[in-house]
Amino acid sequence: MDKQPVIFRDLGVIGYQSAWDYQEKLLQENLAVKSEARISRSALLPKELPTQHYFLFCEHPPVYTLGKSGSMDNVLMSEDQLAARGIEFFRTNRGGDITFHGLQQIVGYPIFDLEKFYTDIGRYLRNMEEAIILTIAEYGIHGERSKGETGVWVDPGTPGKERKIAAIGVRCSRWITMHGFALNVNTDLDYFNNIIPCGIQNKLVTSIEKEIGTRVDYEEVKLKLKKNFEKVFDIFLQEGN
Repeated sequence: MDKQPVIFRDLGVIGYQSAWDYQEKLLQENLAVKSEARISRSALLPKELPTQHYFLFCEHPPVYTLGKSGSMDNVLMSEDQLAARGIEFFRTNRGGDITFHGLQQIVGYPIFDLEKFYTDIGRYLRNMEEAIILTIAEYGIHGERSKGETGVWVDPGTPGKERKIAAIGVRCSRWITMHGFALNVNTDLDYFNNIIPCGIQNKLVTSIEKEIGTRVDYEEVKLKLKKNFEKVFDIFLQEGN
């Protein structure tokens, strides 16, 4: 089977709302293609429809985002305190609980039509984790999964030492995905002290920088992530405007 083309766009530093709006635009364009096919009773199979895959990278200015099943009890600051520190807050339509996005953290948003891959959200999440695990392994970090908890962890089986290096939360509509993952590279981890990350008590958050003891080349990590997403998802990324 030929590798599927995916348009890659690096949005740079962008506000959370702007990135969310852009994802919604791309998702709705793909949903419109599927709706038109249904209305016209197209003979095309779902995997043959002209939907378009996208893969977006960005950094967000400091922001806390709460998933649709998340609890405000996991936010340890008041609205006034958030405003005083210049930190934004959003309730979102992704899965998962509370997390933080900030500079030197790679946020990835795949807008994939899973009907062209497989209709299995669990497999999609595991593949995202796998691409991140392969990436941090190139820095000597052994990433793992933690049973019942989405994301990528270091030492998940050692009580008191479990630490999360990448968070994942997605939304899927008619098998079109949005939202995605956040990998801590040289991220300021102090921001995580103001929340209960992902709603999980007594577990730590880490970054590539913290694990290896030195700041890393942020652009290099992005290149490695792209390569590993291509490998795991059997796609090829095309630079898009």
